[in-house]
Amino acid sequence: MPAHHPVWSLHPQLDADAVTLGDLPLSRVLLVNDANYPWLLLVPRRANAREIIDLGEPDQARLMREIAGTSRALKAATTCDKLNVAAIGNLVPQLHVHIIARRHADPAWPRPVWGAVPRSTYEAAALEPLVAALRRAIWPASA
Repeated sequence: MPAHHPVWSLHPQLDADAVTLGDLPLSRVLLVNDANYPWLLLVPRRANAREIIDLGEPDQARLMREIAGTSRALKAATTCDKLNVAAIGNLVPQLHVHIIARRHADPAWPRPVWGAVPRSTYEAAALEPLVAALRRAIWPASA
């Protein structure tokens, strides 16, 4: 009988708060639906992972490469002043990494974004071109 491997699924809160951009070899890439800040989430598709240390060493290394690649793509697509990268997960236990494009003029600067201002969901006219630009930047070969 084959060994039972838990099935990965995206936490419902992450699914509700974000738009799926696509999948990298390890992580699902999401855009948080908050127009205050261009904000990506990387969610490693590994069941029961809560912390980076829950991943095996090859997946830890892959996650770091995916963080670097998506960070470069977000910076290129937004021309931001600073990137904030964090794996917090206090409210949503599923391992996910925040990559947030910050600008000196954004509503929370220089403080962290959490709780600084109410969420402002994207209008479709702004969301669609941003999603397309991010997909081109993250997956240039498929554009």
